[in-house]
Amino acid sequence: MRYCFENAVMLGLGYIGLPTAALMAKNGINVLGVDVNPAVVETVNKGKIHIVEPELGGLVKYVIENQFLKASTSVTRADVFLIAVPTPFKEDQQPDISYVESATRMIIPFLREGNLFIIESTSPIYTTEKMENLIYEERPELKDKINIAYCPERVLPGNVIYELENNDRVIGGINPESTKAASAFYRKFVKSELHETNARTAEMCKLVENSSRDVNIAFANELSLICDEAEINVWELIQLANKHPRVNILQPGTGVGGHCIAVDPWFIVSNFPKQAKLIRSAREINNYKTLWVIEKIKTTVLKFQKENKRQPVVALMGLAFKPNIDDLRESPAKIVADSLLKFEEAEYLLVEPNINKYNGTGLTNYIDAYEKADIIVFLVAHKEFLDLEPKAGELDFCGIRK
Repeated sequence: MRYCFENAVMLGLGYIGLPTAALMAKNGINVLGVDVNPAVVETVNKGKIHIVEPELGGLVKYVIENQFLKASTSVTRADVFLIAVPTPFKEDQQPDISYVESATRMIIPFLREGNLFIIESTSPIYTTEKMENLIYEERPELKDKINIAYCPERVLPGNVIYELENNDRVIGGINPESTKAASAFYRKFVKSELHETNARTAEMCKLVENSSRDVNIAFANELSLICDEAEINVWELIQLANKHPRVNILQPGTGVGGHCIAVDPWFIVSNFPKQAKLIRSAREINNYKTLWVIEKIKTTVLKFQKENKRQPVVALMGLAFKPNIDDLRESPAKIVADSLLKFEEAEYLLVEPNINKYNGTGLTNYIDAYEKADIIVFLVAHKEFLDLEPKAGELDFCGIRK
């Protein structure tokens, strides 16, 4: 069957939506990127970017200057509509799909027979079917006349452009025709293999991938707690254990952050609370590791006070959720910093090389912080920190000194 994919609308110009929109535009699709934030729209239309991502700046500049991509706060008609908006969880760890629903409602008036509607946002299972029902409730004349599918991203921040093109994709439609249509669309800009399934399986696949990572990190974080109690170097232990040909233990850290691994497992737990026992435990372990880090730092601060009869200067090195990016979403390092700023027993220097400001609190250059601090706390293994010479009074929670 021949499909028409000349024009596409991408709702959401964040860490996934903007790179995907730019990549589509580079490959001959006229793309309108839609975002509710006027500042984001203005920035993109200037050929600039509002996030830190290698190669993205040059790509956006190229597609904007050549009029392959433009940004707006409003939707227009198109052949393909994609949703890449956030899906956070609520305070009770229940998934919040209100952004997906709002984006879908923005699209509904512009849908026409033959259109392709795709959700890329990480979502709990049944979300695509819920949006299908919403569309047909509002536009019953379109029932079985448009294609609806779910296709989650699989990218690593800091390498998004390459991975969008070269990672395999899982594509699940609400019916076989929708799956075929979505596959034909992604084939226009994805070089790797496309794996066809149904929407529900595709949704679960994304959640399972991130839950698997979370469970494995939880094992490493639990090991770090045990090794601290036993006075064993956890980094050396893991390195030695990984010499076994069938063992591959991951690295412990301050916790687990980001919009995917720290969030997605709860989507499974919320739908299957009785069955998802291991997944829940992993989430609890990784969340506890962050609280443990906070208490470890507080204990070190109080010990310094007792020994030196003054408050220490503490450098908190890193706020992002992983090395060498500017993304603070669900960052355990950010949670540590916010908590310690309320613990008024020390002077704190916040360090994050990838951002310019932080919630009204001044940031300190990493070299200045290293030189001034009595206690240096490595929370994120940014590349800038790797060349710093070891110094007395260090706490390493991310493997800088491994």
